[in-house]
This record gives sequence, C-alpha cells and structure tokens, in this order.
Amino acid sequence: MTYGQQPQNNGQNGNQAYESSQPQYGQTYAQEQSAQAQQNAQYYADQQQPAYAQQAAFAQQPYASGNPIDTQATYTYESAVHSSITRAYAEMAIGLLVTIVSAVLSYNSGLLVSFLSSTGTIGLIGVTIAQLVLVFVISARVMSMSPAMSRILFYIYAATMGFTLSSIFLVYNLGSIGMALGLSVGFFFALTMLALTTKRDMLKAGPILLTALIVLVIGQLIMAFILPTSGANMLISAIGLLIFAGLTAYDAQKTRALFAQYAGQPEMIKRFSIVCALNLYLDFVNIFLYLLRIFGSRD
Repeated sequence: MTYGQQPQNNGQNGNQAYESSQPQYGQTYAQEQSAQAQQNAQYYADQQQPAYAQQAAFAQQPYASGNPIDTQATYTYESAVHSSITRAYAEMAIGLLVTIVSAVLSYNSGLLVSFLSSTGTIGLIGVTIAQLVLVFVISARVMSMSPAMSRILFYIYAATMGFTLSSIFLVYNLGSIGMALGLSVGFFFALTMLALTTKRDMLKAGPILLTALIVLVIGQLIMAFILPTSGANMLISAIGLLIFAGLTAYDAQKTRALFAQYAGQPEMIKRFSIVCALNLYLDFVNIFLYLLRIFGSRD
C-alpha cells in the first residue's frame, strides 16, 4: 500500500495495515533524500568545473535524437568544396597561361599576319566559328566525354584564342596591354572574393545577365557597321565591363553551388571543373579586352 492511501476497514485490521506501511514509507523517503543529496552534490561539483570543461562535456553528449555532432564530416565536406573551387580556378589559370604563350608566339612569328594575308576575312571567320564549336562541344558534351578530353579541348580553345588575340600587339602598345592585364587580375580577384563571401544570391541574376549579354553582342555588331565612333565604342566597352563583372560574380557562385552539390562525387567534380574553368576564363578575357579598349593607348 502506498503512502497517502486510507485504510478501507476500521479497527484492528486497518491499524495493522497502516502500521505496516510506515517502515516502507520511511525507507522510500530515505532513498529519495539520498538521491536528492547525490544530485545536489553533483550539481555543485559541476558548478565548480571550468566553463571550457563543461562545454567539452556537453559537446561529447549526443543530441536528443541520438546522433552526435560529426565535426570531422563537416570539415571534410567543406574541404572538398574548397578544393574543387581551387581546382576550377587552377584550370582557368592554366588556360590563360596557354593563351598568353600562344599570343606572344603568334605575334613574334608573324603567324597571324601571314594567316590573314593568305585567307583574309574568311580565315578569321573560320577561326571564330571553330572557337564557338569548341565552346559548344565542351559545354554540351561534358557528361559524355572523359575529363581528359574536355581538358584537351579547353586548352586547344585557349591556344586558338591566343592566336586571335595576338592582334592586340598590332594595335596597342605593351604598356597599355600590361596595365589592362594587371587591372583585370585585380578586378577579377576582387569580384570573385566578393561573390564567394557575400550572402547575396547572385544566381537569381543569371537570366538578366544573359539577356544583357545578348543585347550587348547585337549592339556591338550594329555599332561596328553603322556607327563606328570612338564615343560609341567607349560606351559599349563600359556597358560590357559591367555585364561581365556581374557574370564573374555569377559564375563564381555557380561554381561553388555546383561543387557543393557534387562534393561526394570526384568524377563529376573533374567533369564540371572544366566547364566552370571555361566560363571563368571567358569572363576574364572579356574583362581584359574591355579594360584595354577603355584605358589602352593605340600605337
């Protein structure tokens, strides 16, 4: 019989039942007092521990769901994403190096001048079409091609871009080219760091930037044939610089989001790193050309 329950029968039987319940109640009460004393002792002992010791003990306890904090897995995931982003930018840097070497060799050997003298405008149009085909193949068939083949096509594209860009040595002096290249590196680095550290979502601006790019290309064609003035070219260059600044930030966040999605799939990372490197490469080259048109001095 538990404590607090009244005896149902009066008399001797009830008194005996009531008296027999007293030792049990006293024993239960003593046990409760002992348990409470142990809890109080543990509480005051915990209060005397240093704060960092209590936090360490709490960190080792599982959540209510029974799953502990897996800090090692979180670190590994973030490290994989960071390594993948670094890989894409390294591929882009190698592509730029191939372009620079190709441009210098084409200019020093007179290869571009000889090619244009032999083929004229048709040859230049043919090279441009070949470049567009390479971009399309790399972007559209990245899932079906091997990563090695995608990388080779990207470097071929970078080499042909250097071949056509060697014409800038015929138009601008070396000081202007060096200044534009230095500004492009600083501008590109600042935009990339801003995109990767800001909380603003630039991915939503993708359709707007793509539409602005199409309008820019159409405007450049119109200005080239209808109104080829220096003022109009300066305006187009300024607008183009702003558009590709936005595209640089967009592609940086797109690269991070893509690699975060496939962080646990190394083969997919190898495939998409070439496409991301190509997009970043195109952003850098266009920023360089627009800065050269704005600040460059013609020979």
